[in-house]
Amino acid sequence: MAKSKKQLHDELRARIMADIKSYLESKGEEVLTTNSNEYAIPCVDSEGNDEFAVITVKIPTGSRDGEAYDGYGEAQSYAMKTAEKAEKAKAAAEKKAKKIERDKTQREAKAKAKAEYEAKKGQ
Repeated sequence: MAKSKKQLHDELRARIMADIKSYLESKGEEVLTTNSNEYAIPCVDSEGNDEFAVITVKIPTGSRDGEAYDGYGEAQSYAMKTAEKAEKAKAAAEKKAKKIERDKTQREAKAKAKAEYEAKKGQ
């Protein structure tokens, strides 16, 4: 009897979850199962605060219109979005640096004008 797509996905997810748990436990991590597809790992941040990292495993089925999930396409899309964000951040940083320089020049000009005014006033 052939297995359904859901059964195949469940088996695949269970195998991957077991592999992840085995790997993390071999590294000395405590692995807590918080859902059928989710682990929580207690950890400590750089300041010694207790935190949890959560790992979720999904086997996507695709869109409702029947298109299969394309991990390669999603990775390319993410890379493009990340590059676009980096480009925008760089442009914003350059704009901010120019504004800082312009403001600095204006403050210096005002200070010079004030000093000249004070010098004339004092004569």
